[in-house]
Amino acid sequence: MQEKILDQDYWSNRYKENQTGWDIGRCSSPLQAYFDQLKDKNIEILIPGAGFGHEAIYLHSIGFTNVQVIDLAKEPLDFIASNCPTFPRHHLNQGDFFKHEGNYDLIVEQTFFCALTPSIREEYVQKMKSLLAKDGKLVGVLFNRAFENGPPFGGTVETYYSLFQAHFKEINLATCYNSIPERAGSEVFIRISDGFH
Repeated sequence: MQEKILDQDYWSNRYKENQTGWDIGRCSSPLQAYFDQLKDKNIEILIPGAGFGHEAIYLHSIGFTNVQVIDLAKEPLDFIASNCPTFPRHHLNQGDFFKHEGNYDLIVEQTFFCALTPSIREEYVQKMKSLLAKDGKLVGVLFNRAFENGPPFGGTVETYYSLFQAHFKEINLATCYNSIPERAGSEVFIRISDGFH
């Protein structure tokens, strides 16, 4: 099995050296729009590789009670704790996503997939499927562009379709209409499950 997300020290150093180019400083606008239309505030949510956790903090701020975060590095979890004092500390998990266990109604993808070496994307998809509850959904944003060196690692809509179709029945990928200006035209919004209801 190849290395998954480089390693903990690599990501800790990125935070310590302020090399966090993926961070837009707030909840991603496509995800915020999605969160705003969700009715059930008690659903079980996981945000893997959450970075500074803007999405987690936003969900908490609008009343979602079961938001779990997992990240390899300690620094982003400390950021969430200090910037959102009411966020439950036992929902901040430091560890390897691929070893995480749970059952979630919603898993949020925001700059985690692109941090993984492309050779383990199949494993990512399988792990996502194993963590989703019945009728659970994987929702988020993927890059629809190439990068010269990674991370981040890019991709195409066609590649994503073929990757997810092997494991999920319902795959909806659409160009984001509400990306931040710097990412306009280069993001796709994903909704993936074994059946939308």
